[in-house]
Amino acid sequence: MQSVDFTTLMASRTELCSNYLPARLEQFYQVDRYTLLIALRTWQERAWLSLSWHPQAARICLSDPPPRHLDTFTFSEQLRHQLNGYALIDIATLAPWERVLDLQVAKRPGDPPIYHLYLEVMGKYSNVILTDANNQIITVAHQVSSAQSSVRTVQTGQPYTPPPPVLKNLPTQEFTVWQETLQLIPGSIQSQLLANYQGVSPLVARTLIKQANLPPEQSTELLTEDNWKNLYQQWQKWLESLEKGEFTPGRTIQGYTVLNWGSTGTAISTQSLLNDYYSNILKQEQFQHLQHQLQQKVNHHLEKLKTKASTFQARLQQSEQADIYQEQANLLMAYIKEWQPGMKSITLADFSTGQPVTIPLQPDKNIVTNAQLLYKQHQKLKRVRLSVQPLLAEVETEIAYLQQVLSSLNQLETYQCIEDFQTLEEIQQELIAQKYLETMRPPSPRFESKPHRYLSPSGFEVIIGRNNRQNDQITFHLATDYDLWFHTQQIPSSHVLLRLQPGASPEPSDLQYAADWTAYYSQSRGSEQVPVIYTLPKHIYKPKGAKPGMVIYKHEQVLWGCPDRVRASGVRAF
Repeated sequence: MQSVDFTTLMASRTELCSNYLPARLEQFYQVDRYTLLIALRTWQERAWLSLSWHPQAARICLSDPPPRHLDTFTFSEQLRHQLNGYALIDIATLAPWERVLDLQVAKRPGDPPIYHLYLEVMGKYSNVILTDANNQIITVAHQVSSAQSSVRTVQTGQPYTPPPPVLKNLPTQEFTVWQETLQLIPGSIQSQLLANYQGVSPLVARTLIKQANLPPEQSTELLTEDNWKNLYQQWQKWLESLEKGEFTPGRTIQGYTVLNWGSTGTAISTQSLLNDYYSNILKQEQFQHLQHQLQQKVNHHLEKLKTKASTFQARLQQSEQADIYQEQANLLMAYIKEWQPGMKSITLADFSTGQPVTIPLQPDKNIVTNAQLLYKQHQKLKRVRLSVQPLLAEVETEIAYLQQVLSSLNQLETYQCIEDFQTLEEIQQELIAQKYLETMRPPSPRFESKPHRYLSPSGFEVIIGRNNRQNDQITFHLATDYDLWFHTQQIPSSHVLLRLQPGASPEPSDLQYAADWTAYYSQSRGSEQVPVIYTLPKHIYKPKGAKPGMVIYKHEQVLWGCPDRVRASGVRAF
């Protein structure tokens, strides 16, 4: 992940100062552990300013409106109490070439500041600190005690002290001094720029070197005088951009830049650039974390259920001996006269086959008592069978449900859009509702995720559920009597609907198309061929008390779906 460097911070500050100052502070909302949103009201508009002290994504930029769930963070509550209704009059730099901004707050525009909200963009040491006019700390996003840092503590009630300065040269040097500084210790151009000067990030160094038409790893010993002059010219161009506040934001292959020199003009602003980049990156990380967490939970429950099922199956196998014990007891009672005192076993002819059957006996008991013991064992195992069979059926149903959920999770391979994250959150809420997860703070009610939609060769719509909520919606609310319903045969998969108009008849290619997508969105998407059934929606039933997405069906027909055909087609949902 690309970090906000000094140049980017200045570009964002310049835009904010030009367009959003002064502004009334109307609302404070903390989205998560590292992100605070502040509602700014200007003469022209209302916008949300994001201050983030995330270890890898600390930044300041305009943001999307916050979610609607309850804000329970203490830091935002304290800021709301202190600053709500006041005016943001300036966003100043605390010290030259340092990544610390001072958001100055007054009662009204034109008054002296009575509060300072410091944003420190320093990687894992990033922080947001509120002080009064005398720089006494009122509240802080992240308290730093002496046990955590021997260099600088940041705690409520202490006087605010700026971060320790970086002991590097200032970039504003004359050409001769600048050249001598970089030549003092031979090394690559990029490493020497980073090692010797404040405010220079790897991205800035690469940009300057590229604009000077030099390879970044070339040693300073090999630079000609013209090379030095070209590089210094780009260096001055960078300094001029910072001084005048003239930046050209744009995207790169790996991230973004605010020094998009040499390209055609772009309409994108630094605010939208930073918001889009970091929102997308952080959402990907959240997506991967939540997906991994849910997969672990589901797999954990599956392992426990499979162990329980194995135990029940073993007990059922034992109960199969019940009829044998009854037959042996009947033989003993039929051949009482064959018994002799002290016998440890007796061999008798089976009633139906006539084959000899050896029955072990307890020598200290008579034959009637031995028969009674066998009858008791028969009754015991019979009771076990009657009690274990429904328990095993319940466990197997639960396993099938969790395998269906796991299949839905595995289909969400990567984060591509907000729909993917919403689908994942819906699976999370479903697992909470089914008591597989502890109750957590509900996600923001932005919108309900939508199923995948494709067009068959004849133009019929193919609708595919992405989770069990969508599966139930497709099967029992969206489907009509004219549609066809698809599912893999005895394999967890999405519910798939081939939408047909009254009187329309699908071609074999349409059926195959729907079967291929059904196979692709199943647990067996790695197989060459997958058995797929299809039937009319009126033949789909949901048993009483069944879990989400679980159905039974009848009057089905079978096709073979091929997931590889879907991969080769490269078709995207609409």
